[in-house]
Amino acid sequence: MKKITNILILAALVVIIVLQLKNNKTIVENRIYHYDKEKPIIVQAQTVKPQKLDLDESFTGFFDARKDARINSDIQGKIIAYYVDAGSVVKKGQPLVRLDDEILKLQLATLNVKIEDLKKDVKRYTVLSEAEAIQKIKLEKTQTALDATISQKNTVLEKIKKTTVTAPFDGVVTMKMSEEGSFAAPGVPLLMLTDISKLKFRVNVSETELSLFQPGATYKIIADAYPTEDLQGTVTAIGQKGNMGNTFPVELELQNTKDHKIKAKMFGRVEVKSEEEQQGIIIPAGAIVGSDVKPKVYLIKDGKAHLVEVKIAQRLKNNVVLTQGVKEGDVVVTSGFINLFDGANVALQET
Repeated sequence: MKKITNILILAALVVIIVLQLKNNKTIVENRIYHYDKEKPIIVQAQTVKPQKLDLDESFTGFFDARKDARINSDIQGKIIAYYVDAGSVVKKGQPLVRLDDEILKLQLATLNVKIEDLKKDVKRYTVLSEAEAIQKIKLEKTQTALDATISQKNTVLEKIKKTTVTAPFDGVVTMKMSEEGSFAAPGVPLLMLTDISKLKFRVNVSETELSLFQPGATYKIIADAYPTEDLQGTVTAIGQKGNMGNTFPVELELQNTKDHKIKAKMFGRVEVKSEEEQQGIIIPAGAIVGSDVKPKVYLIKDGKAHLVEVKIAQRLKNNVVLTQGVKEGDVVVTSGFINLFDGANVALQET
């Protein structure tokens, strides 16, 4: 009897658990939102019309000095004079720095004395050799010693000349890197010399935009700081290898203003004007679904959204130019993509 009672109690518990689980399932199902696929989705759209294409392009870049060099001494020595300071305007060949040349001058004086003695010996040995009073080889050795000493003298004279460091080109001293009393050595910069009478303007463009620039062609450049200045740049170099961002460098050279307003590292832009007037299909870039690799758009036909593939010819700021997939008169969805799918019923949002 007790066994039967336990079985009945267990069965009752099972029934209660099953009923509770069923009740919980009903509650959960009632709480879940069931999306009605037949209900129209509210979207915004626009009717496609051919528009005039603004094919003019503008590329941001920066100005750089045509010449920018670290000036150093070719020889070592103590700096005894600086003839310029930061901001000094210099001409090509103008003295910039002077090194101590006293030791070199002493070496020169010693060599001059030695040369005079050797010249006398050569003259004397020449006479004796002609009289066969000495062996000719002694004359040859003395002549060789004279030639070697003259060569040493020329080397010292060249070093003395190099104790005065001169400007290799016209420019402005933009940085002074040492002071009088310091020790100069080859490869150790003494100052920075910059020439901004002519400038370089550098931009980076994508591979599809690279064809807009032609070697030797001239383009208008606008400096952000001086937008009214008339600047024209000529393309001097087009990169043959892309950088990390898969863009290619383009370099233009231009003449600075007379008062050298444009400084190195200022920003600006180069404008590429199109000589052609064309019309095309332009839609907002936000209407594109997916990536540029396989772009698509939603077209509205008979109250339904149809996902179609398109081909992008060009991006113009916030718009794209299409060459395939969309034609005049088509209605393109521009907003309201949440829950939107191919074949969905749609309704246009009233504005």
